[in-house]
Amino acid sequence: MAIQAIGPGKIGASAQATSLQQKPEGKPFIETLKESLAQVNSLQKDAGTAVGDLTTGKNQEIHQTMIAIEKADVSFQMMMQVRNKILSAYEEISRMQI
Repeated sequence: MAIQAIGPGKIGASAQATSLQQKPEGKPFIETLKESLAQVNSLQKDAGTAVGDLTTGKNQEIHQTMIAIEKADVSFQMMMQVRNKILSAYEEISRMQI
């Protein structure tokens, strides 16, 4: 049984062929960002509705209202952190010299 040597041309060619054949799967970043913003907005609206129901005396318990408010707060804080990271990356890219 003969063992054949693997040259650098064979490794590079096979790696390039597999990378060209594979297409990235999933949604574009902007779509994911839009969906996340819509979800945060929905949680904010739910919290507002819960507070309104509590103040008007509808069948809304205080712990459910507090949970809705905290969900909205945590999601908003997360959105702000993502925004800060995106702005930081944009600033870093804009400072790069071409």
